[in-house]
Amino acid sequence: MAESPANQPLVREQNAGVLRLRLNRPELHNAFDAGLIAALTAAIEEAGHNASVRVVVLEGAGASFSAGADLNWMRGMAAASEAENRDDALALARLMRSLDELPKPTIARVQGAAFGGGVGLVACCDIAIGVPEAKFGLTESKLGLLPAVISPYVIAALGARQARRWFASAEIFDAATAHAMGLLHQVVPVDHLDAAVTRQIDLLLKAGPHAAAAAKRLVARVAGGLDRDVLDADNAALIARLRVSEEGQEGLSAFLDKRAPSWIPKP
Repeated sequence: MAESPANQPLVREQNAGVLRLRLNRPELHNAFDAGLIAALTAAIEEAGHNASVRVVVLEGAGASFSAGADLNWMRGMAAASEAENRDDALALARLMRSLDELPKPTIARVQGAAFGGGVGLVACCDIAIGVPEAKFGLTESKLGLLPAVISPYVIAALGARQARRWFASAEIFDAATAHAMGLLHQVVPVDHLDAAVTRQIDLLLKAGPHAAAAAKRLVARVAGGLDRDVLDADNAALIARLRVSEEGQEGLSAFLDKRAPSWIPKP
């Protein structure tokens, strides 16, 4: 199946200092696989070195922002070794860290649902604007897994208290809740979304480019303190262990077989 009409999982459009990176697998709700992760990582890292890029807008084609992990990708990783799962998780960690540390202001244009890694992308962006209809979920625990790789960014956005609830329960929450917790900065009607994004772009373009680049480094330096390499390695190792564990295998198998996992009590 073609991933998009143009057979490109990621579309880049640059105009007047603004780079738009559009996840372009609408028929799969812009779900991640290794190819999309690699393409998005490369685009972000390239933007970091491109002096003509002043602002990056991350968006999704179709009805969803991003549904997280692709079903076929998950199927493959469920059968892979722990070492292969660790390498795979480190690739996702590199994507999230590249977006989080990109020395350019970033805006997430959230026109639809974001789940799992999609929530991670939103959390990594400096500004996130969504529509009231958008839904969010950190649903990994339903599969016997956890959102380990994206956890530093999601916890930074939601706060530890909120993250403990949503990581464990895997509940779906709406845009109003995402806004109240800090995942979204602004919620606007769908017909106002582009205007709201444009307003933020205009404000960012008025800021000094070096100041805008340094702003997130300042915040990270003040708020941080953890060794990011150690954190990435620990989180990748955690998700790899979970994926190959008995519970992780059962959760993934149940999801792929469209049945309830064994730990859900029978009525």
